[in-house]
Amino acid sequence: MKRIGILGGSFNPAHRGHRAISLHALRALELDEVWWMVSPGNPLKEAKGMAPFAARMASARAMARHAPIRPTAVEKRLKTRYTVDTLTKLPRLYPKHQFIWLMGGDNLAQFDRWRGWRRIARQVPIAVIARPGYDRAAHASPAMSWLRRFVRPARQAKTWTKWSLPALVLLRFRPDPTSATRLRAADPGWHGRFSRGRTPPSSDPH
Repeated sequence: MKRIGILGGSFNPAHRGHRAISLHALRALELDEVWWMVSPGNPLKEAKGMAPFAARMASARAMARHAPIRPTAVEKRLKTRYTVDTLTKLPRLYPKHQFIWLMGGDNLAQFDRWRGWRRIARQVPIAVIARPGYDRAAHASPAMSWLRRFVRPARQAKTWTKWSLPALVLLRFRPDPTSATRLRAADPGWHGRFSRGRTPPSSDPH
């Protein structure tokens, strides 16, 4: 069985922070790969300012080079919009893989706004990676008040495939402060560099 971490997001654009989180998770959780699940459209984010999917995928492929990180268009392929639906279908598509969901503290702070978030927690273990400025909001969030009883010690992180669900582990490392919001503000036309980026069939895992 392959051990796969999934980092979902808009990747608008992909940046060093995504890569740093993924490389840390690979080590801490003893993963074979991290899949960057590039969202066709994030229900919690405005469409305004969202670069075309092909450009976001191309930026993810460029940032993932020379690492066991695989950008994937699997949500586009499955025609799913919500994470809970994607995670329902993934085990059928990849029966020889075991999945753990990766998220930053910023996502935990708003996790209760995700459709079927409790069901997500019952589908896969979750690893939360601290992000600067979000610790307080994450720990005070409605989702965390429910999830707190299911937190596993970080020293047990490598045994995640044996956990009963729900299960949550909090990982800490020196975070990269890079922000997609700041990158877009500094270079609003960033996606022009990737405007010809196309998503080849090989971008999806097999």
